[in-house]
Amino acid sequence: MSSGRRPRTRTILRYGLTTVVLIAVGWLFALALAQNWEQVQAADLRPNGLMVVAVVVFAAAVPVSGLLWGAIVAVLAPDARITPREAIEVHSASWLLKYIPGQVGSLVNKVVWGGRRGISRMVILISFIYENVFLQIVSIVPSVVIIAISVGVGVLAGNIATAIVVGIALVPLIAVLDRRVFRRVLDLATRRLTKQALPVEYFLPTRRTLALLAGFVAPRVINGVGIVLVAASITSVPADDWLLIGAAYALAGALGILVFFVPSGLGVREAVLFACLVAAGYSAADAVLISLLARLLSTIADALLALMYALLRILPRKDTTA
Repeated sequence: MSSGRRPRTRTILRYGLTTVVLIAVGWLFALALAQNWEQVQAADLRPNGLMVVAVVVFAAAVPVSGLLWGAIVAVLAPDARITPREAIEVHSASWLLKYIPGQVGSLVNKVVWGGRRGISRMVILISFIYENVFLQIVSIVPSVVIIAISVGVGVLAGNIATAIVVGIALVPLIAVLDRRVFRRVLDLATRRLTKQALPVEYFLPTRRTLALLAGFVAPRVINGVGIVLVAASITSVPADDWLLIGAAYALAGALGILVFFVPSGLGVREAVLFACLVAAGYSAADAVLISLLARLLSTIADALLALMYALLRILPRKDTTA
């Protein structure tokens, strides 16, 4: 009886928390729109070239992340001989499953693919952890520094919830960078299931870890270009603000992922981006419109990515099993 109630309780809690977050963010945006309705009406939201380019740029960040994830798997499972196209296909499919809370769909897709390719589930799991840790670190650490320098430390310190989430997240993330620490933690967690220690080959050496960590800056820079294009399609954006807006978007995306019970960080990403833009001096009306438009265009980018994935699946490929 108790075991049957636990999944139901977790489901109720997850959907309850999701509902609370969405209602809170919806109320925040509704209030901002109501207080700045005249400016919102005056905004020109007709589709333009900058929006089109932003969609393409947002979509381009995913294949780049896929290549980097493929590089991780190639180090951990060198006999698999993963091609760049295969890495992009698998990662793109997993990205499109991000709307399942907790990234369960993304992980399961990669595990199933790994099983077909004869790659250990543990290797896929570890590659998935590395991928997300690298993305979180390059999203949070530089962004916090840039925002603190641009708008003042007090803005971040004043948002107690954000500061707590960032602080808690960074401790385990940075610990993963050390192969010995990461292996010891996972070994403790999996020893009961595997009945043996995890091989050291399942973990990245320090030099590769640092190189791949630096590589994951690329998709964040691409997304930064995308959000600047979104902002520029609505209002005037000085060049001095480009770095700040890109950092705000990266931080917002990272915190959206950490709030794992909300599908694709829905609402969380918009709220953080809104707060950063207002702190940077943008009007509440512009901040709301940029945040909501970024969500809309990134969703359209996902549709474009789905089209690219379909084309990759249809087009002929070389036989990699020879």
